Amino acid sequence: MAKADFYDTLGIDRKADEAALKAAFRKKAMQYHPDRNPGDAEAEKRFKEIGEAYETLKDPQKRAAYDRFGHAAFEQGNGASAGGGFGAGFGGAGGFSDIFEDIFGDIMGGGRRRGPNNRGADLRYNMEIDLEEAFAGKTAQIRVPSSITCDACDGSGAKPGTKPVTCSMCSGSGRVRAAQGFFSIERTCPRCNGRGTEIKDPCGKCGGAGRVEQERVLSVNIPAGIEDGTRIRIAGEGESGTRGGPAGDLYIFVAIRPHELFQRDGADLYCKVPISMTTAALGGAFDVATLDGAKARVKVPEGTQHGRQFRLKGKGMPVLRQAQTGDLYIQVAVETPQSLTRRQRELLEEFEGLSSKENSPQSSGFFSRMKDFLGGLGE
Repeated sequence: MAKADFYDTLGIDRKADEAALKAAFRKKAMQYHPDRNPGDAEAEKRFKEIGEAYETLKDPQKRAAYDRFGHAAFEQGNGASAGGGFGAGFGGAGGFSDIFEDIFGDIMGGGRRRGPNNRGADLRYNMEIDLEEAFAGKTAQIRVPSSITCDACDGSGAKPGTKPVTCSMCSGSGRVRAAQGFFSIERTCPRCNGRGTEIKDPCGKCGGAGRVEQERVLSVNIPAGIEDGTRIRIAGEGESGTRGGPAGDLYIFVAIRPHELFQRDGADLYCKVPISMTTAALGGAFDVATLDGAKARVKVPEGTQHGRQFRLKGKGMPVLRQAQTGDLYIQVAVETPQSLTRRQRELLEEFEGLSSKENSPQSSGFFSRMKDFLGGLGE
């Protein structure tokens, strides 16, 4: 007997999207579920066919293979199956039980039993440092308010000398089951919160929580070359777990304050330096400070233009956990004289009268091209 088309099994169009696919599966699965059809072999068969169809079509790769080759895509030894990497392992791990749980969760007992999450919460600490500290690295002392394991009960939550007892509601399973209409619903035990045990005589120091609030001082290593936005993880330094559970982690987010002189781009630094018009025209030199505490000499050649960059090799930031170092780029900004005296104005006017195209080749060339362009428009 030919196998039914998966789209027909679910009652959907071949172009149905993920939402329509899931809705159709939910409707069909509820209709043919064995709990609603006790002893009906045909309903059980349809229920399995519905699950198999949904398991295939919910996966984009499997669906593409099915659309192209049909059921042959999943037959062992078929060329399409071998090339596409698909198999027929519907009944194994990750098969129907997983997809049905994705849709219905704990309904009808389909959910997998999960133990209580006793792990402590992760903590976040925001740290702000200077660019100089990012350059050299540092060891910082931080104060972290957190929950730590109660030393009186060793995290058990029970009064010293006593122990937690088996939960009377769930008998230690951590789950309780209740009938609701056609379904059997399994939930986390509300009395023990899934632990399977309860405390009859709680610890006087922690009140049965197994942990107490306390501020801790931690030493944190900030490596040289660290970048803005870097996250540092310190395992086990988050909040203590409940009832002896493992501690969470501490995440430190590093932010670097803006610097008054330098801008950073990766391992390179940039600095804009204003110079006078005469220095740009006649040439000169100036000193700039570097983050390593030294000075670097920058020579300005005659005729330097506004915006020109000078590269100081190896004067940038260290590369994180590497032996490399970035560069420092000095960009000059030619400053136009202001608040001129009468004599200064006379000298500049005299200079302007003596100037030629060779003194300002860029502006002369530009206005020459502009004149030609305007002349062309007139014609």
